[in-house]
Amino acid sequence: MTKKNTYKPGSATIAQNKRARHEYFIEEEFEAGLELQGWEVKSLRAGKANISDSYVLLKNGEAWLFGATITPLNVASSHVVCDPMRTRKLLLNQRELDSLFGRVNREGYTVVALSMYWKNAWAKIKVGVARGKKLHDKRDDIKDREWQLNKARIMKNANR
Repeated sequence: MTKKNTYKPGSATIAQNKRARHEYFIEEEFEAGLELQGWEVKSLRAGKANISDSYVLLKNGEAWLFGATITPLNVASSHVVCDPMRTRKLLLNQRELDSLFGRVNREGYTVVALSMYWKNAWAKIKVGVARGKKLHDKRDDIKDREWQLNKARIMKNANR
C-alpha cells in the first residue's frame, strides 16, 4: 500500500494580501526569498505577519520589501532591537530583477506583495507586477463574482 500525501497547498501560507488583487491587475508573478533576522523567522512561524500595505521598492539594482509588518514575539531577546516595519531585502536572480526594473521604469507598472509562505524551510514571498484598476474595473469584478455565486446557488437548487 502506498502512503497518501497529506500536504495541503494552502497550509504553508503565512500572510496574504487579498486587497492587491482587488486594486490591481496582476500581469506577472515572481517568487522571491526574504533576507530575515532570527526574531523575524520566529514571528513568522507564529503567524505574526501582515503584508496588506506592502510594496516592493527597486533601487540600486536590488529589490526591497517596504511596508510589511512582522510583529515581534514577547519572548524575543532583550539585547536585539526589533523593528517591525524594517525594510527587508528580496532575493531574486539578476534576470528577474532586470525584468522588474524594465517593467516599472518603462511601462509604469508597480510591484506589490501578494502572499508570504513557507517553501520547505525557507520563507518566500510572491510578488506581482501590477497595473492599477479603475473604479469601473472593480465594479465589473464585483458583478462577475456575484453572478458566479448566484449561478452556483441556482444550479444547486435546480438539481434538488
